[in-house]
This record gives sequence, C-alpha cells and structure tokens, in this order.
Amino acid sequence: MKKGKQTENDELRAEYKRSDFTGPLVRGKYAKRMSESSNVIVLKPEVSEVFPNGEAVNNALLSLIKLAQKTVRLTRRSTGRAKKSHAG
Repeated sequence: MKKGKQTENDELRAEYKRSDFTGPLVRGKYAKRMSESSNVIVLKPEVSEVFPNGEAVNNALLSLIKLAQKTVRLTRRSTGRAKKSHAG
C-alpha cells in the first residue's frame, strides 16, 4: 500500500482559532482520568533534599518495608486469646 503525499498543511500552526475546531472545546476534559491513573507523588521539600532521585526514594522505602516485615511479631493480644479476668 502506498503512502499518500504529505501536504504542507500537515504541520502544527503557531496559532489556532476557535473556528479551526469542529466540536466544543472543554477545559480539563481528561484531568480527572489523568489524576486517577497517575502515580506521581509530590514530596515535601525537606524530604526531597535528602533523596537525589526516584531510585533513592524507592530503595529507602523498600528497605523500610523489609525491616518492618522482619520485626513484625505476634503479641498476646494479636493471637486472639481472651483476656483473663481478675476476680476479687
């Protein structure tokens, strides 16, 4: 299949007019969808000063997760046993 010739009108213009668009223009049409599917996290300035890039943040969080998983132990309360009542 042959490709059609590209015309000179196939480039972006410096400016557009409303009449260049056929449908209604809606501001922020996809903003909600982008915010729901985005995984961008904004750090506080004091946190971002400590970590030079995203990889450093991920490494720190992964090591924190590993540490938390190693130190989790069952306590008497978490085993589900009933508390003994003290009589008298």
